[in-house]
Amino acid sequence: MSHSISDELTALRAEIPEGVSLVAVSKFHPVEAVREAYDAGQRCFGESRVQELLEKIPQLPDDIRWHFIGHLQTNKVRQLVGKTSLIESVDSERLLQLIDRESERAGVVTRVLMQVYVAREETKFGFLPEELLEYFRERRFETLRAVHICGVMGMASNTDDIDRVRADFREIYTLFRTVADDPALGLRGFDTVSMGMSGDWKIAVEEGSDMIRIGTRIFGPREY
Repeated sequence: MSHSISDELTALRAEIPEGVSLVAVSKFHPVEAVREAYDAGQRCFGESRVQELLEKIPQLPDDIRWHFIGHLQTNKVRQLVGKTSLIESVDSERLLQLIDRESERAGVVTRVLMQVYVAREETKFGFLPEELLEYFRERRFETLRAVHICGVMGMASNTDDIDRVRADFREIYTLFRTVADDPALGLRGFDTVSMGMSGDWKIAVEEGSDMIRIGTRIFGPREY
């Protein structure tokens, strides 16, 4: 096997600026691959299917911080609550309220990011910029009892047009700042901008990302 997960992680860490955290996207990769990354010092991993995550958790060290980064179906929320360090992909108010209810029921506080939708594709999920601003302006977050909103997550358009990608990331970051810097909201711990993947993370970091989600570069092409 020519691809060394630990070598890739070492190289990647040398490139990532101070203050930017790395989520190793382990979805569709076997437990052995996660363990190899763990042994190389990685502690934060991203999964996008509840079932896969629940199968991996008991097989791996319990100091791993699991991030859920996929589209979360409402019927899977109860199974997921209490298992994650962060749910990055809260893409609707209905989902947010459900996570809140299930978290309160389970006696845990769930940390989440609001997923923003700025890309030029029809299939993506997330809050439109205006919806996100409205949610905060109307202080609807005040009804949450067991969820802590830590910031935003977003993806750029899937395109080779670097300017388009940069503009998308800039829009996400600007939205984040608009909310974070509003003294009237007084949000505490709203400090995370998760954007950037294997192909575009450097641009994302230049545009303000402090959390990147990288899979292919670390683990190689996924195994089917």
